[in-house]
Amino acid sequence: MPETNHERLLEQIHNQMISEFSKTLEMFDLSPSDARLFVTLYINKKPMTLDEMSHALGKSKTSMSTGIRSLLDSNLVERVWKKGVRKDLYQANENLYRKFMRTYVDKWLDAADRQKQSLKEIKTQLKQQTKSEEVRNFEYVQSLQKRIEDMIKFHYLIEETFQDMDPNDPSTNS
Repeated sequence: MPETNHERLLEQIHNQMISEFSKTLEMFDLSPSDARLFVTLYINKKPMTLDEMSHALGKSKTSMSTGIRSLLDSNLVERVWKKGVRKDLYQANENLYRKFMRTYVDKWLDAADRQKQSLKEIKTQLKQQTKSEEVRNFEYVQSLQKRIEDMIKFHYLIEETFQDMDPNDPSTNS
């Protein structure tokens, strides 16, 4: 039976929703494919099999399996059980703000801490270098020391800002 204009319009809106919301989720370091998969599960609301996901997105079952593993690792989807269904079923975690922000904040805190530690090691090397040898360009060394201090301070400020963010605070979830 041919599709009506109404059905085509609904499908077009559905596809636009997936496309636009996927762009937002990509800002949280999801690949475009994983973002579309998550949005499909989120819009669908009911658990889906890999076959259903594959059909909905026009991708291979292998591709869906890889995407689901990635989303499971990020705690963005969950495997669910349904009586009488032998295939694995997956559904999107519902609380988007908390899940995505917690993941995002944790990634930033971890990255800022790693970079801060690396900069501190460089600072130590710079200090040791200036003690052990005669410094020919003292002004340049002073400039480097000042800059590395600024960089370390920058990372402390990033950490402070992200630690102040609380995705579990209901006042930030509208």
